[in-house]
Amino acid sequence: MRRLLNNLVSVPVTLLGLAVVTFVIGRVMPIDPVLAILGDRAPEDVIARTRIELGLDRPLPIQFLRYLGQILRGDLGTSVITSHPVTQDIAHFFPATIELASVAMLIAVAIGIPLGVLAAARRGSITDSAVRVFCLTGQSIPVFVLALLSLLVFYARLGWAPGTGRADVAFEDMVPTVTGLLTLDSLLDGNWDAFHDALAHLAQPAGVLAWFSVAYIARMTRAFMLDALSGEYIVTARAKGLSETRILWRHAFANISVRLLTVLVLTYAGLLEGAVITETVFSWPGIGQYLTASLLNADMNAVLGATLVVGLIYVGLNLVSDVLYRLLDPRVR
Repeated sequence: MRRLLNNLVSVPVTLLGLAVVTFVIGRVMPIDPVLAILGDRAPEDVIARTRIELGLDRPLPIQFLRYLGQILRGDLGTSVITSHPVTQDIAHFFPATIELASVAMLIAVAIGIPLGVLAAARRGSITDSAVRVFCLTGQSIPVFVLALLSLLVFYARLGWAPGTGRADVAFEDMVPTVTGLLTLDSLLDGNWDAFHDALAHLAQPAGVLAWFSVAYIARMTRAFMLDALSGEYIVTARAKGLSETRILWRHAFANISVRLLTVLVLTYAGLLEGAVITETVFSWPGIGQYLTASLLNADMNAVLGATLVVGLIYVGLNLVSDVLYRLLDPRVR
């Protein structure tokens, strides 16, 4: 109960801090929200009236309380670009980011965990050195460089991958929206051509987004496995004559799975918030591209709203990882 109360107190305090940060960002940015709405050539009386209507003429504490009240009501304002409520825009664009991040996470888990286990099992060998170099490279190359190189090689030169975007022009608006995930919606609709096209467009940005996560997961898995393989229970298992494969996966990996789960949950949260550059390069219509376009067009309601939502998701996933860690590991309890 004490831990539960601590979580119940810490989460609202964290969210309040996030609201304070976004409010301060909106006030220190060299962008006048009134001019962003009305334009530079609006009459002075219209500008003054709009400023009063938006409450920007009041003291900052009053403005913050009003901003906090709007957040609690789920009102993030109206986007200047789309003229839609920001919450509606986020609900429209965010499924594309979820789809991209989820596929990238599947790629990262499928490659990163076996690489980390293999490197730990063959510590000091050429395989271990190769995995460590791969991890170092994966965490050193900027995502935008890798994205541009991927487009240059696989799209422009080899012609193996489709162009940017989420789907080919021929398949736009052909699949009815059910979940917002284009691959899943095309499967539910039974449109296999649209599914293959969506999957082909998804493969390249998801692979690029997964690059950093593969390296991070492999490195963390290797470190956890090395710690587990040095335990006395591993010596006992080998003395019993168990196979190396069973020792690795049934004993050592099972022992690190709880700690690794926390890493995976936070990695997924990082993918959701770190897809901005990847979505921009590949013209992926997700929350990252929406956030970038809003920032370039001085649409501060959209910028602050998207930032607040991404921060809320990160805090939520962080809380989930903490709860799962306590539930699955009796030593913590």
